[in-house]
Amino acid sequence: MGKKLVIVESPAKAHTIEKYLGKDYMVLSSVGHIRDLAKSGPGGLGVDIENQFKPKYTMIPGKKKVITQLKKAVKDVDEVYLATDPDREGEAISWHLFDVLNLGKEDQKNVYRVVFNEITKNAIVKAIEHPRQINYDLVRSQESRRILDRIIGFKLSKLLQAKIKSKSAGRVQSVALKLIVDREREIQNFKSIEYFTIDALFEKDKIQFDGNLYAKDHKKIKINSQEEADEILKALNKDYQVLSVLKKKKAKKPKSPFITSTLQQEASNKLYFSAKKTMMLAQKLYEGIDINGNPVGLITYMRSDSVRYSEEFIKDVKTYITNNYGKEYANYNPKFKKNKNAQDAHEAIRPTDINRTPSSIKKYLTPDLFKLYKLIYLRSLASLMAPAQLNQTSVVIHNNHYQFKSNGQELLFDGYLKVYSEYENTKNNLLPNLEKDEVVGLVEINANQHFTQPPSRYTEAKLIKEMEELGIGRPSTYAQTMDTLRARHYVIIEEKKFKPTEQGVITSDKLQEFFNKIINVTYTKEMEENLDSIAQGDKIWHEELKTFYDFFIPMVDYAKENMEKIPPKYIDEYCPNCGKQLVVRRGRYGEFIGCSGYPDCKYIKKDKEERNLISLDIECPKCHKGHFVERIAKKGKLKGKKFYACSNYPKCKNIVVNKPIDETCPKCGNILTNNGSSIICENKKCDYKKDIE
Repeated sequence: MGKKLVIVESPAKAHTIEKYLGKDYMVLSSVGHIRDLAKSGPGGLGVDIENQFKPKYTMIPGKKKVITQLKKAVKDVDEVYLATDPDREGEAISWHLFDVLNLGKEDQKNVYRVVFNEITKNAIVKAIEHPRQINYDLVRSQESRRILDRIIGFKLSKLLQAKIKSKSAGRVQSVALKLIVDREREIQNFKSIEYFTIDALFEKDKIQFDGNLYAKDHKKIKINSQEEADEILKALNKDYQVLSVLKKKKAKKPKSPFITSTLQQEASNKLYFSAKKTMMLAQKLYEGIDINGNPVGLITYMRSDSVRYSEEFIKDVKTYITNNYGKEYANYNPKFKKNKNAQDAHEAIRPTDINRTPSSIKKYLTPDLFKLYKLIYLRSLASLMAPAQLNQTSVVIHNNHYQFKSNGQELLFDGYLKVYSEYENTKNNLLPNLEKDEVVGLVEINANQHFTQPPSRYTEAKLIKEMEELGIGRPSTYAQTMDTLRARHYVIIEEKKFKPTEQGVITSDKLQEFFNKIINVTYTKEMEENLDSIAQGDKIWHEELKTFYDFFIPMVDYAKENMEKIPPKYIDEYCPNCGKQLVVRRGRYGEFIGCSGYPDCKYIKKDKEERNLISLDIECPKCHKGHFVERIAKKGKLKGKKFYACSNYPKCKNIVVNKPIDETCPKCGNILTNNGSSIICENKKCDYKKDIE
């Protein structure tokens, strides 16, 4: 039997799969995409508009060595399995590999596409046993998305850079920015209204409970002033009598299985992880963690919009629940509501083995990996457990035609909360045993002033939820969209919420002024649906692109002629190098002052802090041209704290947190630093340490 080659896109995944398949298989990685659209041709689009939008591809820089290695490997095998991710992006990578490696030649007999939702031995072996051909509808869908993003991105970004000095615009990114800007305007235009509530504290059998005034003669009332509140307080007498007691049992159902968006939301709300961090950690859990010398894929594929579980997984979980918690906890067959925009290509995000509990593998995981695995594990387990049973009580207490309401609940059966209460606590709020017509004691009663509140800014979790509900973007794009908005300085984070910057508002406003027909929720959603239709083979990709292009380009031409150019912000100072006036510019780290003669003159004015930097007179070991200077961090985890950096910045970006000393490590020769209690080596792989006497 000849050797077989399996190609995946991740080196970590390759390492895991090779151990599962054995010596007859060689597993190599493409390290992600190997090609991208060229930046040649009209407008640098890399697309032949006149020839049915035929794309022109070029090798991604740095991939020559990888491709050479793969071509060499192909020559030595009889079978090639393209095993990239089970989504459109993965399908496109497989097709690019097929094309670049010349796998379609007649003498190449056996080329297969294999997909799997989890990296476990059973899943990999089963995938190899049931291969298929490349799905060209999926490839065309991904290709169309890439071409759309290139056309919109290049055309709008160049326009915005020339007119208003904004970095970029994008099909999904700009709609997300509009949501943030629109919300900010709602907040700015919000007029707060004063209102009052009357809140009482009652007592029976030494049990105190709250009651809130809500009605008069069974009609809901609003209290708009202190005077109205005072009148009500005067009208109340000493007798507070129970008007009604309503008891009702209620089932509290578990939440649905995780999809990409809900995982990002829950990880943000409960673990305080960004969407980007969540996806990075999930990728590691999916690709494999070394456990006792063997790589193990711990979760299924982390880019999914499906709430579906396999029958095999459901059966295993039911057995686990019965054995560990009892039959009453397993007596539930949920019907999870499918997202209307879901492609439902593969399973929900879940552990690959329900018997692999978080505590059993904690020692193999970093703290953050453990937190995320535990969240995914317990959510999956809880989603198939019986609902919690609550006894809800609603009591109405009246006094001189006014009614107060008290609500309480008692947990009768914990159900899924047995395992998920850490993330979703249901507090008992017990009321005393109350009967109709009985009198309760009043402990205190107060009129409390309130003001209506504006809508809150979007957190990352809320923005992702909004995008998902509106049908804009897809699981693979949410984290990237959040990251781009920050990187372009269109938003800043205040109290973990998005606030648009001045540049972000200008960018959104200009896009709405000239491109509101495409930069809106409805059109973006329709574009996503068209891409889904291409993936299903229901629409022809180049026809959809032509329809969009013919609609879009006249808008670009009109904007070029009519969008007002924002002039630079000149200051009353002149460049010491060339004499031209200085202007305020914006870079990736914020505003700075530079020469208006850029790019001919690249003078940048240093601020007072930079001019007064304290030098340690210790040579930088990285570039040997600069020396360490003391700085104060302006943002990030070290904000307001000292750190030490090379004076040759930005050419050299060597940074150390602890204060360097003028000595080198006797073990590896790296720089030594003083952390206050000991001298340590800055080389993370070196364990040199000397206590300070």
